[in-house]
Amino acid sequence: MTKLEYIRANSIHDAVQLLSDPAWKSRPLAGGTDLLVQLRLETPTYNRFVDISRTPEMKVIEIKDNIVHLGAAVTFSEIIANTLLSQIVPFFVEACRSVGSPQIRNAGTIGGNVANAAACADSLPSLVCLDAVVHLKSFKGERQMLVSEFVTGPHQTCLEEGELITHFTFHIPPSHTKNHFIKIGRRNAQSISRLSIAVIGGLDENGLINYLRLCPGAATPKTVRFYDVENFLLGKKPAESLFVEAGERTAQTMIAVTGRRWSTRYKEVALRAITERALRAVFSGDSSRKHIEVEQ
Repeated sequence: MTKLEYIRANSIHDAVQLLSDPAWKSRPLAGGTDLLVQLRLETPTYNRFVDISRTPEMKVIEIKDNIVHLGAAVTFSEIIANTLLSQIVPFFVEACRSVGSPQIRNAGTIGGNVANAAACADSLPSLVCLDAVVHLKSFKGERQMLVSEFVTGPHQTCLEEGELITHFTFHIPPSHTKNHFIKIGRRNAQSISRLSIAVIGGLDENGLINYLRLCPGAATPKTVRFYDVENFLLGKKPAESLFVEAGERTAQTMIAVTGRRWSTRYKEVALRAITERALRAVFSGDSSRKHIEVEQ
């Protein structure tokens, strides 16, 4: 591997100064679970790591005025262990629990998962469902945008040179809603997502769907909510036939984006099934398995 320099940042201000130092081409290092693998596959364009893994301001999980503040250097294991997140966004916690192995979850961070922007990133469907906002800082100042806008494609983001993801924010879902996450992998642990889906839904006093957010993962190049499926379901009464139709519409929306490829024959059926299952869990209380093992 290429020899690289290493320095640790003690604060966000410190990290921004180090990343903007013109004498170096620096790259933030948090858990390193993606970055160190990439080093073995390609020649880096940078020559120094700036370690942000112990920056105090980026390790915070707190709620202010009904808004969750989640530091970018928070690890998956810290998210899983947080009782508040387990209560208000269990589908996000479940997505984090499905990441890799315990060793990877202990090191890997939510900021790194989003910055890496793999189409199969386990955290993205839930964050996009929540309309989560990514907060960025550089020597130019601060800016923020929706995670769904920040990630522009597979391993592509709007992150600028010298810019740092500091934290994420999202509103607590309405109290009458439930949420659910399902992931399909080749095995029950340490598996890369072949498909996943995150759903938030709620009913009005008449039993009709009045709140819905649905976002598949690893189904399209860019993780996005399927608004046409959401609009189809809004205002309707939950029923098995409705879930089946929504599953079909979700699969067809995926195909409209990606076209038919070698994997479509499998993904069309699988996405239809996990969409039905997630909607059933949210609106009917069916707690089917959240992680599905499939044969290779």
